[in-house]
Amino acid sequence: MYSEASYDYMPSVLKTFAISLSFSLLGMVAGVFVPPSLIIPLVVVEFIMLLSVMFFRRRKAISYTFLYVFTFISGITIYPAIAYYLSSMGANLVLGALGTTVVIFTGLGVYATKTKRDFSFLGGFLMAALLALIVLGIFNFFSPLTSTAMLVYSFIGVLVFSGFVLYDFNMMKKYGVTAEEVPLMALNLYLDFINIFLDLLRFFNILSDD
Repeated sequence: MYSEASYDYMPSVLKTFAISLSFSLLGMVAGVFVPPSLIIPLVVVEFIMLLSVMFFRRRKAISYTFLYVFTFISGITIYPAIAYYLSSMGANLVLGALGTTVVIFTGLGVYATKTKRDFSFLGGFLMAALLALIVLGIFNFFSPLTSTAMLVYSFIGVLVFSGFVLYDFNMMKKYGVTAEEVPLMALNLYLDFINIFLDLLRFFNILSDD
């Protein structure tokens, strides 16, 4: 279980997560001025950074600088998708997707930290589901799925990353958080939040086209 001292760092995780979202928002603003030709190279950088996180995850530590640079770059690479959805379905639905994301994330986070249930059993299942989503995403890049298939894909994505919210918050409650783990835990929450948001945007966009 956790010690009282380690559990006290959960507010630091939430604060760092909020700052990460702010850096991502700054990245989106900067994305307005980034030439489209630079987006793919930045996506590659983002992917390499994520791969390095898989290594760091074993050590339970990344730096705050790493976290904020990653989330800033993430904001830049997300901007084209946000711009597309704004033009495709309008600001109201984009804000609706954001509001829904906040409700899902907050609700599941509160439940996971208050319940006595142990969600550690979800870890293996969620990783397998995530790998399946990645494989389907690569397949869709080369052979686009139908709108119905993409609707199902997006819905499953929301379910999977909602599961990660439950898992991540529950693990922090169960095992606690040390000072060194704060940036990594905040990054986990950031990835959960952003992926739910992007999947909801895709989901709402497909529905609005039908």
